[in-house]
Amino acid sequence: QVQLAESGGGLVQAGGSLRLSCALSGRSFYVYAVGWFRQAPGKEREFVASITWSDGDTSYADSVKGRFTISRNNAKNTVYLQMDSLRPEDTAAYYCNAALGAISYWGQGTQVTVSS
Repeated sequence: QVQLAESGGGLVQAGGSLRLSCALSGRSFYVYAVGWFRQAPGKEREFVASITWSDGDTSYADSVKGRFTISRNNAKNTVYLQMDSLRPEDTAAYYCNAALGAISYWGQGTQVTVSS
């Protein structure tokens, strides 16, 4: 199993920045990729960004390209999501996800609120 713990959410004004962290524990050595997803009230959970654990290949949703940056620190077993130029529509609960073979693990989520 893999355990995920998100942190770094909060309240920020539009145009501001936040950095989310996702700390992995357990069988993190076998993780293929880590991703960030978000879910706003009344909406479905959506993909934000992902990074492969070994090569660092990244992928982004069109809505965050050029504003968000995903990165990893393998030594610290941590994945980061740097969020710049935040908009009110970025307001959501942000979840970390890890793919371990065919199994997907989720963290508890961290709330990001962007005020206009």
